[in-house]
Amino acid sequence: MQFNPHHLAALSQVLRLGSFEAAAAELSVTPSAMSQRIKALEDQTGTVLVQRGPPCTGTEAGLRIAKHAEDIGLLEAQLTRELALDRDPMAARLKVAVNADSLATWFVEAMAASDGVLFDLVIDDQDHSADWLKRGEVSAAVTAHGKVVTGCDAHALGAFRYVACASPVYMQRWFADGITPKATSRAPCMVFNAKDALQRRWMEVNVAPQLFPPTHFLPSTQAFVDAAVAGLGWGMNPLEFVRPLMDEGKLVPLLPQTELMVPLTWQVSRVMAPALAQVTRAVLSSGRRHLSQE
Repeated sequence: MQFNPHHLAALSQVLRLGSFEAAAAELSVTPSAMSQRIKALEDQTGTVLVQRGPPCTGTEAGLRIAKHAEDIGLLEAQLTRELALDRDPMAARLKVAVNADSLATWFVEAMAASDGVLFDLVIDDQDHSADWLKRGEVSAAVTAHGKVVTGCDAHALGAFRYVACASPVYMQRWFADGITPKATSRAPCMVFNAKDALQRRWMEVNVAPQLFPPTHFLPSTQAFVDAAVAGLGWGMNPLEFVRPLMDEGKLVPLLPQTELMVPLTWQVSRVMAPALAQVTRAVLSSGRRHLSQE
């Protein structure tokens, strides 16, 4: 099945911007023309691609076709570079799954070094970002395991060094007699979201298994650190991110020399790898500069 490129562009813009009106303005056409293009694409595929509503969202088929359109844009951009042709004024769009801690510490640097690419980031836990690749919903991902997703190339980045830390006031209140299983089961901890297993892994290795302390859910890397400084709870933070606060004495480790190492891998669709070579170089350069290589 061959798709009309104008129809693909319409679908991509509607799903990216969330409305037919905004997508029409982006493509310099009328909302009526935009609606006709989406209807023509739905008639061609025989299925609904866009869930109308504020905002418009994609069905499973719609998201897959929109991802196909983005891949075509990346491949065309690669060909333009290789043939030294005039560049299309619209940059290619790349959808990537990345964990929040990477985004807060080193990934933006890689994005800035990738010329001619518009990034569409999906934020997910590093233990689950590979699932986006398996489903074909992203072209590349920062993952937390070395197992290569079928059809992808994998590049080791280094490891996040996570430290369990809290404020001195918090430590005095909850752990005055040490990091015992009893105290740890009562002391509030912080978890990024339901997928975040770092705190549980640290407790199992360094305190005891099957501990279930009271938990705050804080889905923000910066808020996670701010809450630790404020004494809300303890949590696992990237050492590079909190080192200045530890040097200032605003945060202290729960136990010395108990950092948790989380190796990260850059995985990219093998079909798209040549078109993403520049992005891959930027990601590897930034990641390996900021992550532990031990």
